[in-house]
Amino acid sequence: MDLTLDGDVVRAGQRARERFYDSRGYGHAQNGDLDLAPVEAAHLLYRGDIEAVDGMDFRELLGSSAVPMVDFLVYKDLRDRGFYLTPARGDWVENPDGVDFVVYPRGKGPWDDEIAYRVRVVGERDDVPASSLGDCVLAVVDEESEITYLDTTDREVSGTSDASVPAVDGELLTERVVCWDPPSEVYEQAFYGQRLDEDAVQLSLVEAAYLARAGDLRVEGGADAVVERGRAVEGERFDRRLAVYAALREAGVVPKTGFKFGADFRTYADVESVENLGHSELLVRALPAAHSFEPRDLALDVRLAHGVRKTMVFALVGGDAVEWVEVQRLTP
Repeated sequence: MDLTLDGDVVRAGQRARERFYDSRGYGHAQNGDLDLAPVEAAHLLYRGDIEAVDGMDFRELLGSSAVPMVDFLVYKDLRDRGFYLTPARGDWVENPDGVDFVVYPRGKGPWDDEIAYRVRVVGERDDVPASSLGDCVLAVVDEESEITYLDTTDREVSGTSDASVPAVDGELLTERVVCWDPPSEVYEQAFYGQRLDEDAVQLSLVEAAYLARAGDLRVEGGADAVVERGRAVEGERFDRRLAVYAALREAGVVPKTGFKFGADFRTYADVESVENLGHSELLVRALPAAHSFEPRDLALDVRLAHGVRKTMVFALVGGDAVEWVEVQRLTP
């Protein structure tokens, strides 16, 4: 069987279709012929199912520019786990943008109309644009060729917590606002702020800015004074956190500081009273929509969230819009 490398495709011909595509899901069948992606041909060479591609053995093909090492490692790992998968080429699969492989459920193949995972391959030192996450699995190959799979999905954030409170007076003091004698609903039901004593409640700047903009907090200088103080303390990060805080509150979710978890917020979806407060569900980091991750930072955030029984969500802020991306560890 003569296999030839033609640009970025390995031509395998008619004899290969039954042997490799029909029985084991390799390649792309068209007009009776079979084409292979170089990474698939490399895997067949590795297994000893073929002897050469254009005279190259496994080591030579893997050492060529045709097969990125990280792609081969992920392809081999998923094959070892019992999956059939297809390289995401425009004329081979639907919606190939942003991913490297389309993976089928175990027992299924490219001839079935069902997809288990859309996989994007990166090395541990590659930058990962936040805009590329969502509806894909990130396969991160570290320097020792270990692979970590991170499932990234676009999600909705919603809850049943009621943010409405009676209007209150507050005093702006350095990095917080103190309400000296607010109605009990402010803290006890809506879970704004923290108790300073039996009477007073202290609000963070982001809580105070949200309430002041909504007309529910009266403070000298109004909402603008609180926002300007927030910007003086945090810079442009304050506006981003305020946008995320507002989006969470308006979705029926209570955000509280996530500082001790290394996040911007931890969230409670269904707050009826502080006395019966449940476990927080999400850790949220507010980031600009143009942010790029280092895979190491993603892995750290996801590992920490899992360790404290929460889900990691990244809030991507672009203008007035906030998009939510959930990231979790995955074992295919």
